[in-house]
Amino acid sequence: MEQLLQLDRELLLALNFDGGAFADGLFWIASGKLTWIPLYILILVLLWRRYGWKQTLIAALFIGLLVGAADQIANLFKHNLPKLRPTHTPEIEAMVHTVRGYRGGLYGTVSAHAATTFGIAIFSMALVRARWFTVLMLVWTLLVCYSRIYLGVHYPLDILLGVIDGLLVAIVAVKLFRYTINRLEK
Repeated sequence: MEQLLQLDRELLLALNFDGGAFADGLFWIASGKLTWIPLYILILVLLWRRYGWKQTLIAALFIGLLVGAADQIANLFKHNLPKLRPTHTPEIEAMVHTVRGYRGGLYGTVSAHAATTFGIAIFSMALVRARWFTVLMLVWTLLVCYSRIYLGVHYPLDILLGVIDGLLVAIVAVKLFRYTINRLEK
């Protein structure tokens, strides 16, 4: 386990660097929760065009539940299996590039950003089913996930665990959404 954590630290230090004002601004914005409101609106519009307003409302409810579940699962791990964020790890905190003095909370065992963005992406890709949209969602999730490493607040392993969290919650949400829609159509 210690070897895995050491590899995680080394990978973080390789991926976390000072990219200058442009990169700092880009990844700061990419990590912002309100930044992506236009994308969320696009998802709802695409769902509405494909399914109509009733099913879109149900999908929006499932997206909300998915985000809440993925976030709470991440918090469960942060509180019960605490692992210091890079910005709070004494051995490396001086080597970690941060932006605007942001260091995040003390623990970051599972990235909630990775969990929620990946969950939204998987759920919406399963429903929209368009190649251009899949590419857009994958680029979005990669940008958000990497921004957490760039900002120095998550290790790569935290991101991977967040992706797994989001993936599993999204799979359940898609199955429950389809079950609900099928039951309503009967």
